[in-house]
Amino acid sequence: MAIFLTKDSKVIVQGMTGATGMKHTKLMLGDGTNIVGGVNPRKAGTTVDFDGTEVPVFGTVAEAMEKTGADVSVLFVPPAFAKAAVVEAIDAGIPLAVVITEGIAVHDSAAFWAYAKSKGNKTRIIGPNCPGLITPGQSNAGIIPGDITKPGRIGLVSKSGTLTYQMMYELRDIGFSSAVGIGGDPVIGTTHIDALAAFEADPETELIVMIGEIGGDAEERAADFIKENVTKPVVGYVAGFTAPEGKTMGHAGAIVSGSSGTAQAKKEALEAAGVKVGKTPTETAKLAREILNAQA
Repeated sequence: MAIFLTKDSKVIVQGMTGATGMKHTKLMLGDGTNIVGGVNPRKAGTTVDFDGTEVPVFGTVAEAMEKTGADVSVLFVPPAFAKAAVVEAIDAGIPLAVVITEGIAVHDSAAFWAYAKSKGNKTRIIGPNCPGLITPGQSNAGIIPGDITKPGRIGLVSKSGTLTYQMMYELRDIGFSSAVGIGGDPVIGTTHIDALAAFEADPETELIVMIGEIGGDAEERAADFIKENVTKPVVGYVAGFTAPEGKTMGHAGAIVSGSSGTAQAKKEALEAAGVKVGKTPTETAKLAREILNAQA
């Protein structure tokens, strides 16, 4: 089983013919992703050869969906054009849009998030500024390295790309049902809560690892959701225990003011919901392993 992405997902890449799009399309194909097309109005009607796999280029998302039955789009579109690309994907009605692009203006992200909502949330947005998602052994939509883990029993949702990779590597012997990098910007499409609900409903996910970071109140809200709705064990990690107050750290969303948004406040909220919280990624992985061993 998996959440949001399976071996049957038909994936298109908006921005496939750019340098980053080309590089990661090749890697995604290598991971077994069923990539059925790219989108670039200026190169419509051409094909791109990826080591013997010919991928057609379409002029629009709508045309790509009509010709291929695509149900996922991965976006490697520069920040200035990303809003228009996401809106195009929403207008075409694609069920899942994975926005990898970093540096999209917050008002652009807010605009396309609100636009998706106004269209009835038919398009799930993951990101922006995220590594995407992977269902190991089935499909990979984004930039998560496909060879650091295997299929397994853990579901992972993370604000941080780098910590996504580290946690997958730390628990590679157990493996993952799916791993979702939701991105660290102030406005994102899919939240911790969305992923927690999906993992709770997935019969093959036995434990959930949730990685948060300082700033905002997403983790506190997730803690409330876990308390009320999640029956599976959840292990957490919050990045930024050493961050000075009032400082913006790395991700645009990671700004702390007063006690709100601190790692300690998030840790306490999660622990109050029954989540075991590690002080380091390695300790978090150890907690996950201990819980699964105890269940075996």
